[in-house]
Amino acid sequence: MSRDIDVLVLGGAGVDTIVHVPELPLPYADSHMIRPGIETRAGQTGDFVALGLHELGLRTHHLDLLGDDPEGDLVRALHRDRGIPLTTVPQPAGTKRAVNLVGPDGRRLSLYDDTRSREADRFPERTLRELAGASRHAHVSITHPCAHTLPALREAGASLSTDLHNWDGENPYHEPFAYAADIVFVSTTALADPERTMRRVRQRGRAEVVVATAGAEGAYLLAGAGEELVHVPAVPPPAPVVDSNGAGDAFAAGFLFGRLTGEPLRRCALYGALAGAHACTVPSTRAEAISRAELVSRAAEWEKAYPA
Repeated sequence: MSRDIDVLVLGGAGVDTIVHVPELPLPYADSHMIRPGIETRAGQTGDFVALGLHELGLRTHHLDLLGDDPEGDLVRALHRDRGIPLTTVPQPAGTKRAVNLVGPDGRRLSLYDDTRSREADRFPERTLRELAGASRHAHVSITHPCAHTLPALREAGASLSTDLHNWDGENPYHEPFAYAADIVFVSTTALADPERTMRRVRQRGRAEVVVATAGAEGAYLLAGAGEELVHVPAVPPPAPVVDSNGAGDAFAAGFLFGRLTGEPLRRCALYGALAGAHACTVPSTRAEAISRAELVSRAAEWEKAYPA
């Protein structure tokens, strides 16, 4: 079978409205005057992962449900302008959208419109199997229709990854994703005991590696026969931090680039850290990812300055 797609990204397409606020949490007031203003742009988790992988030179294809609406047009334009193949399925409820409140330090609070999905949402079986059969790897967003793709993706023989984002380690919704994927990303933000959760994912699922991202503290890897928890230090951003939105998606893209090009785990994590650090320097109103040449160059400089 010909594998013409390096990574099939499922789900996570949508639009964010960016609102810069004077601080987070935002104090209650009748009104706030804000600058630099309010802007709407395409780019949610699946879009950012697809963009990151594409910029790193991997043959990437994105599959998701989109509405016939202005938000959907923004998502289609993003993919068209960047040259990322996109297969869409009609979503009568409309394209996913969110409002991001962004503070001066780059932290954010995201408000997701939960009306833009339906219990019956599914990807067409034929479309899913055709794309999965042509893919080396599939990165699965934790949206409702993606949960139903896991058996078909596994049958197609593609390796799988997923990002559980701010899972608390207890919510059962995330478990099918956590236990089906070969590579599992999760944020430590809501985890009471990150190591315990990582070990449980390894023991109950099929994950070869579990990666817990911890922001400025770096990341943690759990993999291999020895089951040793390895800390990967954070990488200083190359410019001032302006927004943390998309940093986790960039980390995942950088890590997957390393994994799919045969790099050792520590270098995969370094690629992820460098890509995530770069994302923090990109204003929230733009969709931009680190290039392959820049990532490899920065990694070589880092490894020269800090040899293992």
